[in-house]
Amino acid sequence: MTAALSAEEYQSRDATALAELIRNGAVSVQEMFDTALARIEAADPALNAFVHRHFDLAQAQIDAGLPDGPFRGVPFALKNTGFDAAGMELSTGSALFRGCISPMDGTLVARYRAAGLVILGKTNTPEFALSFTTEPAAFGVTHNPWKPGHSPGGSSGGAAAAVAGGMLPFANASDGAGSTRLPASHTNLFGFKPSRMRNPLGPVALEAIAGMSTPHALSKSVRDSAALLDATAGADLGDPYAQPPQGGRFLDAVGRDPRPLRIGMTLRSPLGTPVDPEIAARVGAAARLLESLGHRVEEVDDAGYDARALKTAWRVIPGTGVAAAVMARGAALGLADPPAALEPVNEAWVREGLRLSARDYLAAVNQLHLTARALGRFFARYDILLSPVAAEPAPAHGVLASHGQSLDAFYDRFWAHSPFTCAFNASGCPAMSVPFGLLASGLPVGVHLGAGFGQDELLFSLAGQIERAAPWAHLRPRGPAASR
Repeated sequence: MTAALSAEEYQSRDATALAELIRNGAVSVQEMFDTALARIEAADPALNAFVHRHFDLAQAQIDAGLPDGPFRGVPFALKNTGFDAAGMELSTGSALFRGCISPMDGTLVARYRAAGLVILGKTNTPEFALSFTTEPAAFGVTHNPWKPGHSPGGSSGGAAAAVAGGMLPFANASDGAGSTRLPASHTNLFGFKPSRMRNPLGPVALEAIAGMSTPHALSKSVRDSAALLDATAGADLGDPYAQPPQGGRFLDAVGRDPRPLRIGMTLRSPLGTPVDPEIAARVGAAARLLESLGHRVEEVDDAGYDARALKTAWRVIPGTGVAAAVMARGAALGLADPPAALEPVNEAWVREGLRLSARDYLAAVNQLHLTARALGRFFARYDILLSPVAAEPAPAHGVLASHGQSLDAFYDRFWAHSPFTCAFNASGCPAMSVPFGLLASGLPVGVHLGAGFGQDELLFSLAGQIERAAPWAHLRPRGPAASR
């Protein structure tokens, strides 16, 4: 069937605009779906964003009739880690979990369907989402649409490549140490990590690395992210954490300039590791823009938390959680030594996790709470913390990959790439990566802005103000996967 919507028209619109075309009858749901599939077939061979294509289930979803939600008929995809969708594979980037089919939708996926989204499948992620690059041995390297040979980041790298590469207007992501915000910065997308439990995790995934992993999305526009969160936010039955109070619609906040804000800016890595001078300069330019918009920016040494202690604690928590999942999967498959089926660094990480005690885990969780209290004190003095997202540009393939190095070397490199983001996972505070132009290399860069717990509306207001003052939608990759 010939689609009524061209590839260029499809790529140039955000999800809100595509939904409006369907709502007004300019394009049918089927035509939108066919255009998305054609775009995936054209672009994905060069990018490797999709690892599990469930186009048949998406077509069945359309044939059954879509609910009249805010994104009725808009194509969407799920990250291949942590998100159960009935009948879809959830392999978590690992050969060990290949062939795992989810029997039911998770709560968040059910809310995506209620919003009218058409779920096409799963996007690539590193094994167990334990990397800031997307290069799993089981499913291959994902490429950055902006520059061949470079990574879109991780762990939501497949989602970032799918959106930046024009295959989807937005896509599901999750963030346990920066895994939404890092790919956003590396691909000129908006990446928002909501406050802890703003979006539900249940009923299958319970709290996901001690409450640090927070699901949401990567989007082209701020309004898409806000409208999607309006559609999905809210407590699930039996949630283990309190839902932060919400004053109104996040979408309304996007169009409303915030009051003059007190902004603390740090350009130094809290670990003392290097920060690329060009990236630091872009954050300085963002500070000058914010001052021109009426905000007060003050440079600070740091946010007051112990980054080295947090780095030590974070290693314990995913190592323990992944070890439990690997051993359970191995038992189900009758394997004598399940960790041996993993990539070498993750095998070492799991074996380390199996040696840790309950006291080690409790100490790590307590360090998360200490980080949260330190950020609480910081946000009693400032409304916003401004910093780089990553300390480095989007890396070349292999630089952050888990092969060819020890666990210690990999972990140090992981944290050196992004020492700024994880405190917001430990504390549960909201944070975002906002696109802020291109580096001399032609690679995109974002700036990082975080706020106190529950201040999601404030961040959306600030993001909308920045987007109006320094728009980024006109910046699009022109690599081999781009349409002509």
